[in-house]
Amino acid sequence: MPRMTTIELHKEEMKFSAGHFTIFSATERENLHGHNFTVYVAITGEVTENGMLSDYKPMKRAIIARCQAWNETFMLPGRSPHLRLETDAKGDVTAHFNGETLRFLQRDITVLPVENVTLEELARVFGEELVGDGAGLRRDRVSRLVVKCASGPGQWSSWEWSGHD
Repeated sequence: MPRMTTIELHKEEMKFSAGHFTIFSATERENLHGHNFTVYVAITGEVTENGMLSDYKPMKRAIIARCQAWNETFMLPGRSPHLRLETDAKGDVTAHFNGETLRFLQRDITVLPVENVTLEELARVFGEELVGDGAGLRRDRVSRLVVKCASGPGQWSSWEWSGHD
């Protein structure tokens, strides 16, 4: 009978401060604002002969690197049906929403592959990047991965991957 365990990663370096706004419809959005986001990852799987689930250092490094890349940026949704982004020759971005024009320097923004910058989507983007095609996790006998992203105390969203899918 395999021994199962869960490793939980929630390090001080697994956080980032970033700005965003949520788009509610073609005509309504939040004002620009920011959060101190926190990321948590739980890895569940089979304990191997050497008493370990897997070497999770690469995953920890990937999480911290993503947090550092997003830190102190303004996040924009690259796939929103209501927000049109234009990039000029210098790489600066103009966002068009419901007759409004917002301008951002390239160095200040992160355009995400999402329809909206929400906790749900941030957890998904983190998770999909960590899982990749899932082959490495399955090889390491990982059966489940949960990624949680918080915008403050008591407000989390979770994304989950199962190696049985």
